[in-house]
Amino acid sequence: MKKIIPLSLLAVSYLTASDVTVDTITVESTVISEVAENAQTSADTAKALSDKVPSVDMNRRSGIANDIYIRGQKRDNIVVEVDGTKTYGACPNRMDPPTSHIVANQIDSIQVIEGPYDVETFGALSGEVKVTTKKPSKELQGSVNLAAGAWGYNKIGATASGGNDFIRMMATVSRESSDQYKDGNGDTLAEQVDNQATLDPTNLNKYKFKTAYHDMPAYVKNSAMVKAFITTAQNQELRLSVTANRSDNVLYPSTPMDAIYDDSNIYSAEYNVDAINENFKNLNLQYYHSDVDHPMGTDYRMSSSMMVMTNALTTEMDGVKLKNTFDIMDSIFVLGFDGSERKWDGHYEMNHMETIKSIDNTKTKDSAIFAKLDKSFGAFDVSVGARYDYAKVKSDSFGGRKFFYPSANIMTTYNFNKENKLFLGLGQATRVPDARELYFMSKAGAHVGTNTLDETTNQEVDLGYETNNQYFKLKAKAFYSKLSDYIYFQKGLSTNNFQNIDATLYGAELSASLYATDEITVDMGASYKVGEKDTALTGQTDTDLADIAPLRANIGVNYEYMTNSIATLELQASDRWDKIDSDNGEQELAGWAIVNAKIKHAVNKQFDFTLGVNNIFDVTYALSNTYVDLTLIASGATETMLLNEPGRYIYTNLDFKF
Repeated sequence: MKKIIPLSLLAVSYLTASDVTVDTITVESTVISEVAENAQTSADTAKALSDKVPSVDMNRRSGIANDIYIRGQKRDNIVVEVDGTKTYGACPNRMDPPTSHIVANQIDSIQVIEGPYDVETFGALSGEVKVTTKKPSKELQGSVNLAAGAWGYNKIGATASGGNDFIRMMATVSRESSDQYKDGNGDTLAEQVDNQATLDPTNLNKYKFKTAYHDMPAYVKNSAMVKAFITTAQNQELRLSVTANRSDNVLYPSTPMDAIYDDSNIYSAEYNVDAINENFKNLNLQYYHSDVDHPMGTDYRMSSSMMVMTNALTTEMDGVKLKNTFDIMDSIFVLGFDGSERKWDGHYEMNHMETIKSIDNTKTKDSAIFAKLDKSFGAFDVSVGARYDYAKVKSDSFGGRKFFYPSANIMTTYNFNKENKLFLGLGQATRVPDARELYFMSKAGAHVGTNTLDETTNQEVDLGYETNNQYFKLKAKAFYSKLSDYIYFQKGLSTNNFQNIDATLYGAELSASLYATDEITVDMGASYKVGEKDTALTGQTDTDLADIAPLRANIGVNYEYMTNSIATLELQASDRWDKIDSDNGEQELAGWAIVNAKIKHAVNKQFDFTLGVNNIFDVTYALSNTYVDLTLIASGATETMLLNEPGRYIYTNLDFKF
């Protein structure tokens, strides 16, 4: 509690101040727009994020449904929201991360908040992804997207929207599938497993794909979203939304199991009232429900010849949020309530007969009150927020835990002029351990979770500079994060693999665009971060944190040769990944550089097509590492299997609008 007091007092001092005028102030973050229009190699949201945001890295698990890190933080250390709703994956091995339950062609924009600067959301410890999907229009309009690419990739998507003064509706559907991609060596996903098995046939042959499934498609993914916005009175609107995803036979070659299917649903009902009176600007009440059904099994692997092993898991999330926004004394003040309940349940099966629980019907309940204030003092903009949570985690087998904790942050911006500004942020946020970390059981009955874990707290400072003028725009950020009771997976323990440790994370990010001519723009981005444990885990010597990717950068040249027609040449590169947690499964990865190119040509206002090629020189490389937090193919005789990225990939898109 003592660590909270200075930050809380600082927040209170600004909450009680009153002066001059105010503009709408947002936390310094990264926003990417036109996601649906630009996500042309697949509908994978993780890929769209990692290509555009320097602070985001992708963890390659499959041809689709990949996971993300924000500044090396993943799982419950970051939050993913879709139009204010939260969806969790059911799989403890991250085969269905939250980003996989919304596809890129449904998305309008994505805001990435780096650091603990959102008090509206439960568990936003080290970052957050806020996805905004397309909204229905009053005018009748629609689009059709057709895509094809190497390795049998194909996608069809369609959107229609229209309405009147009373109701606006929209529907969007898509179907996407692909065969197994090939890496730079020409190996498919199954052949990469074959290569790994040759290193230790006695222990690894069981992970190979059966002959009947060796060349099966990598995935099939269907998705649909329907929205209705109903005007109930002047300045009042009821917003209804349903999203459904159905993924089948998703191959995860570097793990012992594949996703037999992954079905998810997201429902949202939101009531919004604007301009209630001169000071009461907005009231927004939202209820949402999401559910995921995800069995993963060995059905397609050689090991199923003796016995089919399955881990069948489900999760549900129900939440309600009330936000009130006021304009008082030239300040924007938000006061709200946030409540949610997550259910997570799972069991193992042998030959489709249930054996023991993997996660036994665990409920995580949270209730919180939060407040935010945005205010300007001349050239200074100030945004402060505070939140107080009461959370309970309860399992049918292991009892329960209770957690009480505050969070707070302040972001200050000094505007030198309209083009240049300097910002400084201080924040503290906390998240509770989840059911996997507390209670997860292995198929052999070992208690992998540690039910005595404490909550994790992040205290962080961010410093940055941004300029935007007629010649170029640039944003540079540096951060320092102190993680107390950070939840970490330790290799080699027979039980209670999750430990609380203290750690430090720091680094910098750069994004810039140079307007070389009226037709040519040069875009660039880079990120560098370091993660260190304060002390090595018991029985270990390595103090490097896992999942901390090395220096990575990209630079692209865009040539607009006619209106809305652009040719792009891009270089993506990474330094050697040699700061690794070798005690916990990571291995050194070689540096790499790849070149991508594409042309997006507008035939007219209603039709454009894209032709592109990624990894032109067919480079063989691995993007993500092998921290033991994931269950990957390994044996005592060889290093854990790395999954190589796709080799040369040629694709095309056709977009029709009406």
